[in-house]
Amino acid sequence: MFFARMTKNKAILEILLCSGLWSIAGIFMKLIPWSGFAIAGARGIFAAGVMAAFMALRRLSFTLTRRSAFGGLCLCGTMTLFAVANKATTAANAIVLQFTAPIWIMLISGLLLHRRFRPRDKLAAALTLAGIALCFADGLGAGNLKGDCVAVGSGLCLACYYISLEGSPEDERMTSVLVAHCLTVVIGLPVFLAERPPLSAAALGSVAVLGIFQLGVPYVLLAHASGWVSPLVISLLSALEPLLNPLWVAIFDGEAPGPAAMAGAALVVATVTVWCVFDRKHEKTAT
Repeated sequence: MFFARMTKNKAILEILLCSGLWSIAGIFMKLIPWSGFAIAGARGIFAAGVMAAFMALRRLSFTLTRRSAFGGLCLCGTMTLFAVANKATTAANAIVLQFTAPIWIMLISGLLLHRRFRPRDKLAAALTLAGIALCFADGLGAGNLKGDCVAVGSGLCLACYYISLEGSPEDERMTSVLVAHCLTVVIGLPVFLAERPPLSAAALGSVAVLGIFQLGVPYVLLAHASGWVSPLVISLLSALEPLLNPLWVAIFDGEAPGPAAMAGAALVVATVTVWCVFDRKHEKTAT
């Protein structure tokens, strides 16, 4: 079975696939005329169903511990705040500010967990953030301050979620995601019922796609792969998401990326590729 035989290289591929699926959020959210809370709650129903089905198929037990509960709360915060930020500020600001996660990981791990990062890790994180900022240079600065603060909060929650994954068994990691999806539904569904948004075929179809393919499947991949790589590795590889977002917009909405966006994409791809190659060489030398 695919999930039975695991290596670090396969884990990296799973995270990259996860990031690619995450990137479809922007193009589908445009088709849903609902509030961020309503979208988060509705798509959470589908995402929770995917995770519950996967856990049943893999015969993984629901393991609610302090770690899985904390991870679930952080991931719920990530998904809900990001959906709200997308409606409260520009899409560019929302995604760039969420991807401050590598910096938060370094700060939290260094200050609270007393972990030291290598200079190349710090450089990779800085260059990745710079590349992402370039990708959205034209749209940055035009957002709403409150929405931007919400997006930063999403990035902080994402960093805490990544940190919670390290060292936890698969049952706990999957339980954490299931808890997050269920909490998102609990928070968002009352808003949905109160607002009574229009239930068009396009909106319902988009919510289903987001729940299954943008949240459900990706978080199965992430929770599985995270047992093989560190939180910082996950965070840097996830930079594929903001690179693909403008690509989907260009293909389906006709908005072509400018020179700054292309330069930023090249910087991120080059940085993560070189960093991964050096990291693998270092591991082989150490062994």
